[in-house]
Amino acid sequence: MHNKTVVAVAVGLGFVALPALTGCGASDKGSSADSTTVTLVSHDSWAVSKNVLKDFEKRSGYKVRVLTDGDAGQAVNKAILTKDNPQGDVFFGVDNTLLSRALDNGLFQPYEPKGSDLVLPQYRVDQDKHRVTPIDTGDICVNYDKAYFSEHKLSPPQSFADLVKPEYKNLLVTENAATSSPGLGFLLGSAARYGDSGWQGYWKKLKANGVKVVDGWEQAYSQEFSGSSEGRKAGGDRPLVVSYASSPPAEVIYAKKRPSTAPTGVSYGTCFRQTEYAGLLSNAGNTKGGKAFLDFLLTEEFQDDMPLNMFVYPVREGAQVPPDFTKYGAQAKSPETMTAEKIAARRDQWVKSWTSLVLK
Repeated sequence: MHNKTVVAVAVGLGFVALPALTGCGASDKGSSADSTTVTLVSHDSWAVSKNVLKDFEKRSGYKVRVLTDGDAGQAVNKAILTKDNPQGDVFFGVDNTLLSRALDNGLFQPYEPKGSDLVLPQYRVDQDKHRVTPIDTGDICVNYDKAYFSEHKLSPPQSFADLVKPEYKNLLVTENAATSSPGLGFLLGSAARYGDSGWQGYWKKLKANGVKVVDGWEQAYSQEFSGSSEGRKAGGDRPLVVSYASSPPAEVIYAKKRPSTAPTGVSYGTCFRQTEYAGLLSNAGNTKGGKAFLDFLLTEEFQDDMPLNMFVYPVREGAQVPPDFTKYGAQAKSPETMTAEKIAARRDQWVKSWTSLVLK
């Protein structure tokens, strides 16, 4: 985990705590002005196999420099604030919960990457302007600590409605909807489930039932959640966390001693479908290199590589998903969804109301 310096900045709804960019590779001098380096800006969950990235560098002639910036929500807000003098050339990690904010603020310039015609139709957006390209998809869902519920002889919750029941009091930790992408996704999932007139009443019940709110996913999952390997080391005491349907396979694959079953499970009745996008930043210093990198993100090589690195599903037709990934991290069959238009129209007011209701 990177050490982060917290700064206060104003974006959209007000002041949000954001970490300073943490670099991986070359010095942190902003967008790539030279013709041989392409700079990617992303969230902390960005990952790619070294050999896959080296193959791109060898074929393209570009050296890739990566800057990570905390949670996806934090990274998007920081990118908007620095759009006139961007930190990089390409941004990866804006998802459907925040997409309209990025587009409305002119974060990206148009480019249609090679391979865009192979993106599955249900994930395509902005087809008239091509400012962003779908890269991956996944489900934001409540995860549970199997050992806790077994020891307490308690069935884990399976729906939004279950989470407000007395037997689950003081068990759930979630992320701040104003600063965190999964936190916002969980809020939107509840709004999709209970409607404009019902979600606030639901959150009043959830607050009364002891939900804990932290800034971002790393803190929630790796410090507060008792079911993750890092959370156990940190003494986490919350057996329920807002995370992803793909989190359980990570607990299996990265375990020092591989278990036969995942130590965590997914409450599939709490899921919200998320899609992540990448785009060429406005005022990028190396637009040619940025375009080449966006082409790379849609290649079969990169799309096949994603599941066991970032624990997301590819969006390219015919991309392969490893058996271990589907075995332990199946996608939700009936996740909550919401149109981009509705998210754009209601998100900021919902977050403002949620902040007043839950955090004050």
